[in-house]
Amino acid sequence: KALFMNQHLISRIAIWLLAIVMLVFGIYHFKRPENLLIYVPTYLPGGIIWVYFVGVAFILAALSFITNRFVAIAGYLLAILLLIFVVLVHWPNYSEAGDPEMKQLAFVNLLKDTALAGFALYIAANAKHQRLNEA
Repeated sequence: KALFMNQHLISRIAIWLLAIVMLVFGIYHFKRPENLLIYVPTYLPGGIIWVYFVGVAFILAALSFITNRFVAIAGYLLAILLLIFVVLVHWPNYSEAGDPEMKQLAFVNLLKDTALAGFALYIAANAKHQRLNEA
């Protein structure tokens, strides 16, 4: 029983760490939207609206993880959003970058969002199990 409690505590800490990162990213989308506008593909209508939309999505995912409510749906939606970034933003930026530093930055962003998506999927897949064990 003590081992399970330690595993549960460590899992909650890990989820909170992701929540804090997503909350900070979300707030940044509102504090410095112009810095993030360059990541919105030019073929998408709406421009800066997408920056605010993603900021809201990140904040809502963070609040879901912190409050332990709607965790599965938040985790799956966050993973989908991050994987969309990988495919529509980071991969094109990586493959089209001429400057080696820009190529490296795009690759790091690609890896970061892939890893965050994986963690979000893991959280989502285990959310129901975690909730049942708390009852």
